[in-house]
Amino acid sequence: MADSRQGDELRWYSPLQRGVLPLDERFHIPRSLKKFMKHCPYEVRVDTVFGEVIRACADVRTQTRQDTWINDRIIGLYETLAKRGDAHSVECWHKGKLVGGLYGISISGAFFGESMFSHMPHASKVALVHLVECLRRAGYRLLDTQYVNDHLRQFGVMEISRMDYLEYLEKALNTSPNPSTRFLIASDIKS
Repeated sequence: MADSRQGDELRWYSPLQRGVLPLDERFHIPRSLKKFMKHCPYEVRVDTVFGEVIRACADVRTQTRQDTWINDRIIGLYETLAKRGDAHSVECWHKGKLVGGLYGISISGAFFGESMFSHMPHASKVALVHLVECLRRAGYRLLDTQYVNDHLRQFGVMEISRMDYLEYLEKALNTSPNPSTRFLIASDIKS
């Protein structure tokens, strides 16, 4: 992470407490979101505009925060990872316009969620639900959120110790997801 959008130096963060979203029945979809998804106005796509997603996540004008850790150097590095197939975006589209999404890195059976954005109601939440379903179907073992926040609490995010996290991580890195179901197209996911 960078200290700010203008920061040149990148730092490695390893918090003492780590946020992880469960990929089993403990993953919780709030009732209001379930209701919304029954008539969801969004088309969900995967990996079609990775660069636009990461830039939207970095745009503090549309976020509740004053600054971002996503600088131009990070954007370039992540775009390289996306071209190699190691970074992915889940995107929500409405009437041909990108309105929400998320991105992260996939290594073996672990997915490291990096950031998300939303320009329309529930768009980032819909993308997250889609991501979880993709990861479940492919046999992933870990969805790392790094930190816990109010947005993720509604989905059942767990805060675990670094020691427990390293155990989860080791199991996930020793898992080989099913490549044919790794990242499914949106039409394969039923809300």
